[in-house]
Amino acid sequence: MPSPLRHFIDTQDFSREELLRIMELIRLLKDADKNGACPRLLQGASLGMIFEEPSTRTRVSFEVAMTKLGGHALYLRPGEIHLGQRESVKDTARVISRMVDVIEARTLKHQTVLDLVANATVPVMNGLTDYNHPTQVVCDVFTMMEHKLPEKSLSDLHVTFVGDATNVCSSLMMICTQMGMHFTHVAPLRYQAPKAWQDIARANIKKSGGSLTVTDDVDAAVKDADFIYTDLWWWIGQESEIPDRKRAFMPTYQVNDKLLARAPAHAKFMHCLPASRGVEVTDAVMDGPRSIIYDQAENRLHTEKALLAYFVYPRLKFASPNVVSNYRTCVDDFLHASELVG
Repeated sequence: MPSPLRHFIDTQDFSREELLRIMELIRLLKDADKNGACPRLLQGASLGMIFEEPSTRTRVSFEVAMTKLGGHALYLRPGEIHLGQRESVKDTARVISRMVDVIEARTLKHQTVLDLVANATVPVMNGLTDYNHPTQVVCDVFTMMEHKLPEKSLSDLHVTFVGDATNVCSSLMMICTQMGMHFTHVAPLRYQAPKAWQDIARANIKKSGGSLTVTDDVDAAVKDADFIYTDLWWWIGQESEIPDRKRAFMPTYQVNDKLLARAPAHAKFMHCLPASRGVEVTDAVMDGPRSIIYDQAENRLHTEKALLAYFVYPRLKFASPNVVSNYRTCVDDFLHASELVG
């Protein structure tokens, strides 16, 4: 009997304890991979990857993760499938579900992923929408656990996000407050996290502890930071706003050596990438000794392995050797008989 159908769309759908179990699985699979012993848990399984926009880390991490687990991944992009154009999202979800074991989707609108979930009969994984990026932030907290000071627990950590209220800022705010961590978003007032996000985060804090601060004061925001995180100042569809955004953020909210100097000496720099070097962050910081961006990027691979294993493996059917042998014999006999008839 396969396990119940579950999707990975938002960290808010999971308890703190379950998220920590997933992170422990990331650690186990990362250790196995580093020792050349990644278990082929998804042998014969297939992943359909739907991308409405370009991707480096999400595409590569999911595809390689599926391969390392013994499965196969298909890259499905606009123009190659009819998602929401010549075919409804409902029909796409139902058809693909009959052919693959799991769907990953990076979509321009969050509603598209929700529509896939409503109609899919296999797990759906959110590879990024205009609202959130949950696979990224599970990876981020795992990376923080690897790089935090040994004497600190998760509940001791202060995470400061500098810059625009992006989908990564949203997701990071949610998961950090779920974990009982201290999260600060520092940005000009116009670009600060909206009240709806803050309300969710404060509800998390009531359950898990921690704190939330939203401010425009950079000095106050970074003075206790264990991790300083930034993201792009604009994204697809915001090109007309670039001059205004640059004026609002530069130079006060650029992560540079001057800003890092105001943080504790142990504070590490993080970025989900891609980055606009010389804009939201300088080369000196990205390539400097306090940057952990490439460890963070690598951990996307180990995170995707864990998520695929956690949500897909319990649903797979594995026949006994005897059943496999019986079917092989039946098919061999049929094909040999067909040759004789021919």
